[in-house]
Amino acid sequence: MDTKEILKKVRKIEIKTKRLSNDIFGGEYHSSFKGRGMTFSEVRQYQFGDDVRAIDWNVTARYNEPYIKVFEEERELTMMLLVDVSGSELFGTATQFKKDTVTEIAATLAFSATQNNDKVGLILFSDDIELFIPPKKGKSHVLRIIRELIEFQPKSKKTDIAAALKFLSSVLKKRAIVFMLSDFMDDAYEKTLKIAAKKHDLTGIRIFDTCDEEIPNLGMVPMVDSETGMIQLVNTASKSVRTSYKSNALKLSDYYTNMFKRSGAGSVSARVDENYVKKLLGYFKHKGR
Repeated sequence: MDTKEILKKVRKIEIKTKRLSNDIFGGEYHSSFKGRGMTFSEVRQYQFGDDVRAIDWNVTARYNEPYIKVFEEERELTMMLLVDVSGSELFGTATQFKKDTVTEIAATLAFSATQNNDKVGLILFSDDIELFIPPKKGKSHVLRIIRELIEFQPKSKKTDIAAALKFLSSVLKKRAIVFMLSDFMDDAYEKTLKIAAKKHDLTGIRIFDTCDEEIPNLGMVPMVDSETGMIQLVNTASKSVRTSYKSNALKLSDYYTNMFKRSGAGSVSARVDENYVKKLLGYFKHKGR
């Protein structure tokens, strides 16, 4: 893809996703995450209606009357996008590749953060950290992120979600809003997920294709493992083969849902042929309650 074509694609994504972030996600993003970053402001006497959980027991004991801690919302937050660039993202049997949907969602979230004057950073990962762009403000920075999402060529095709979460915890010392976008065709990331979710406001966004979960009956078909490059003949006419394929896919899907729930992180799942806007809006509205 030459520079002119890349810029044209960046512009196309900018127009589509900026409209979404302006018209739809801007307000929902702000209401969902406002007050997530709080800084201590002062201590004052308790007033009727105050949250008793905010009582400062040390000051209360000293003055023999209730005092509460007052916090103010941090106006500027930091958003980090963790994006899976492994081989399985370059797969799609419907309207587009999983990678294209991931790019659109990431761009929409980035523009929504920019509207709120927040910093945005990017981590591209496979089974290693492929690229790290530290959080920064501004439209030109977001456009750079979109450009990398479009044209970046990873060195590896494999996936290691645990390694990506471990890197996140090492580079972001302060609490941040984190969106992890992947098809989550991996497991054994429970421990690192719990650590990251405890430190950050973390949401997983699982983007998958219909054929990730169910294989059609097409007879003998040569199939390529997108993460290893291995080719093998698969008898899709066999019911046991199709059942085993579906069972493995559901196992990974359930692992993703259960692990994110157990860790206290948010999660969204959307097929590439579904309306991800509705899915994300529903998630933000629920989160902002």
